Amino acid sequence: MTGESRKWMKFRIATLLAFFLVLFIALASRAFQLQILSGKELKALAQKQHTQTLLLQPERGIIFDRNGEKMAATIMADSVCADPSKISKPGEVAGRLAAILQTDKMVLQKKLSGTKNFCWLARRIAPEQANLVQELGVDGIFIVKEPKRYYPGGELAGHLIGFVGMDATGLEGIELRYDRYLKGAPEKLIWTRDAKGKRLYPRVERPETIRKENYSLVLTIDTRIQNLVESHLKAAVKDKGAKGGFAIVMDPRTGEILALANELGFDPNRFSAVNPATGKNKAITDSFDPGSTFKPFLAAAALEEGVVQETDLFNCENGHYRIADRVFHEAQRKRHGALSVHDILKYSSNIGSIKISEKLGKEKFYQYIRKFGFGAKTGIDLPGEVNGLLRPVEKWTRVDAATVAFGQGISVTAIQLITALSSVANQGVLMKPFIVRGLMDEKGALVQAYHPTVVRRVISSETAKRLTAILTDVVGMEDGTGKHARILNVAVAGKTGTSQKFDFARRAYSSQRVKTSFMGFFPSENPQIAILVILDEPQKDRWGGVAAAPVFKSISEKLLTCFRTNIRENAAPEEGQPVSDDMKVRLASAQEGLTNTGTDMDETVMPNFRGMTIREVLKKSKEKGIEVRVIGSGWATAQQPAAGIPTAESRLCTVTFGLGS
Repeated sequence: MTGESRKWMKFRIATLLAFFLVLFIALASRAFQLQILSGKELKALAQKQHTQTLLLQPERGIIFDRNGEKMAATIMADSVCADPSKISKPGEVAGRLAAILQTDKMVLQKKLSGTKNFCWLARRIAPEQANLVQELGVDGIFIVKEPKRYYPGGELAGHLIGFVGMDATGLEGIELRYDRYLKGAPEKLIWTRDAKGKRLYPRVERPETIRKENYSLVLTIDTRIQNLVESHLKAAVKDKGAKGGFAIVMDPRTGEILALANELGFDPNRFSAVNPATGKNKAITDSFDPGSTFKPFLAAAALEEGVVQETDLFNCENGHYRIADRVFHEAQRKRHGALSVHDILKYSSNIGSIKISEKLGKEKFYQYIRKFGFGAKTGIDLPGEVNGLLRPVEKWTRVDAATVAFGQGISVTAIQLITALSSVANQGVLMKPFIVRGLMDEKGALVQAYHPTVVRRVISSETAKRLTAILTDVVGMEDGTGKHARILNVAVAGKTGTSQKFDFARRAYSSQRVKTSFMGFFPSENPQIAILVILDEPQKDRWGGVAAAPVFKSISEKLLTCFRTNIRENAAPEEGQPVSDDMKVRLASAQEGLTNTGTDMDETVMPNFRGMTIREVLKKSKEKGIEVRVIGSGWATAQQPAAGIPTAESRLCTVTFGLGS
């Protein structure tokens, strides 16, 4: 080999070595980039190609009443989803599924023809439908378990409890207000493909890194009292031809709401059919002129300030009283001469109330209106509460001050009204109303208790006692406007009200469209129960004393008949007992336990089985010596006879069970 040939050979070898060196460096760099620099991204991409994740909401906490009865719970229901990429004949599959799911074939076909590899076909279907879907054996169609909110009582306390949406998020009521406590962390539903692209069965992961425990709620509500109030309110609305109505039962000593009812009601199990207007909890979201139910607060202010005594006489002008360009009349065109402060409330005199207001002065009157809680939210733990309407006193004319004296030109809510009345029953101390008594964890242990809260002293205990005596005569005396609320052997303090609704088209108050109301508490000497009843636009009996007062009476008598209480035998508290000490005793008593209600259902009446499982119903019926006939499965949704019916009439009860809808 010549020298030239050797040189050429060396050059070629050197060139090849350089090429392989460059190639090696390039491959090494690429490997470094793929494995080190882009490793995480590529791994994620691979996982995305081989796995798919769907977030599933966990079971929400249970909502119990104060006695442990379930008002809202969660059951697991079947949902149908699909991977369209695995469906070769979407039209055929859609036709078969549409017949089972009872839905539109074209809608399903459009979903199954999509480019995504996941879509929902039907949510929370019946078990029978789920079985038929599985029997189809179609590759790419899957059944997964999802939590479904169930309300055992149906319409019972629907406005109060509220409901949840498809994503298990609270939309109204307690479900909305306490959503962050009821709702836990979502779970991951993961599908995985093997190397051949075959989809494996989905699995559920509960990532501990985002673990968030949900809680159950224990309410102040007693479902037995709630059921009682709703049934009587519904009957009254129907009987009087009213547009609707609401009622509240409160413990004036603690601020606990024992029942809160709205009529017309709705079933939260079918929340999608709920009309937004019907779904409002009007007892806290709607404000209205209180009418004559506002007069006791005027009297309380005047008595507290010492500007009047119960026996002071006022000239009621024989039914006509002019202020500026306005002439005021008595309700029903009655005519009164001289009336005492006591009789002004007993007869519910508008002109007498105006005269008291003039003597008190608008500034002082306004101060007490605010102290009683009007013009501001009570702070009740429910969504949607409004302030009502109270114009600044600086803008009041003489006519304004006069109309407010008998409850016109000021707007209040039902929860404000019952809370203010309860302060009179509670020796002048205003309590904050509340619905939730406590939070429980999954083991049933109490993790948070909510206790009665004193807001402020409004009037002295002496003034409260004097006003209570007047209001007791409003009901107890034969010529009192509240006589139809009278209860045998129990002293009741109360006040009627009929408020005209403002007609915005005519810019005047309507004489035909009214709200009739009655509010009261008993027993007068040691109040334990306060009740407010309001009927909206009754077509007959348009006065509170004849429309709303009898509803108060019927609810109260049933409470005394069906519940063991010491109300009829309760002695009056000792004279001169300091309120501060009394409040300490009450607060300590209220904190003793979440299941101590102070009342118990009489064993001679049919118990409430709604919301129980079959096992629970059979156990309770055996304890009570009642024979039970079972229909269906799931939770008890109805019973016949109804709860509260004397068992002497029947020892057989038919209980119907279901899974909601």
